[in-house]
Formats: sequence, structure tokens, C-alpha cells
Amino acid sequence: DSGYTKEEIKLMTEPNKIMNTNINISATAVRVPVVGGHSESVNVQFSNNFELNEVRKLLADSPGIVLQDNPDTLTYPMPRYAEGKDDVFVGRIRKDDTVENGLNLWIVADNLRKGAA
Repeated sequence: DSGYTKEEIKLMTEPNKIMNTNINISATAVRVPVVGGHSESVNVQFSNNFELNEVRKLLADSPGIVLQDNPDTLTYPMPRYAEGKDDVFVGRIRKDDTVENGLNLWIVADNLRKGAA
């Protein structure tokens, strides 16, 4: 037994199935009382260095993604923003100083409109 829940295993395997990749993913799933939606704290480690502005631009230019990332004005995704919408909301984009080439993201989506629902 790995100690991971079924939901965590799904979080770790589904992206590779969808993107046809072999990315190492570690996940922790926690249920919290919200009206609707899924929220995920995502940590990514790249092979190469990256620029945060490039990551933000790539996400902002991607169809189906809404970038909400302005810590100065406390603008970041919250589950209520995603309710009833097809878009995926991404914010709190920052370098992860605990690993080389690491990136942290906060992602929110309506699980009745995106995912396995």
C-alpha cells in the first residue's frame, strides 16, 4: 500500500493519459466544503530553467484558461469564480525555491464541467 488515496492516484495518472506523457506527479487530495469545484495546489519541476513571465503568457494565451494572478490586489482563483464555467482558472504562479526549476500554481475548475463528471 502506497498510502495514496484513489483520488490522489487519479490526480497523478490522468494528466499523463491525457497528454500522452510520462511526468512524475505527486498529489495530495483533501476534501473541503465548497458549493462546487475542485481546487489544486500544483507543484511542477522542469528539466530547464524558465521565466515566470513566459509561463504567465503561455497560460494567458491558452484557450480555456483564465489567468488570475495578481498578489498585490489579492487576485487569485477561488472556487466560486469557476462555478458554472468551462474555463480553468490559474493563479498564484511563483517559483518553488525548494527544488531546482520548480513552479507552484493554484488551479480551480468546476468539476461538473471539467474532468470526469
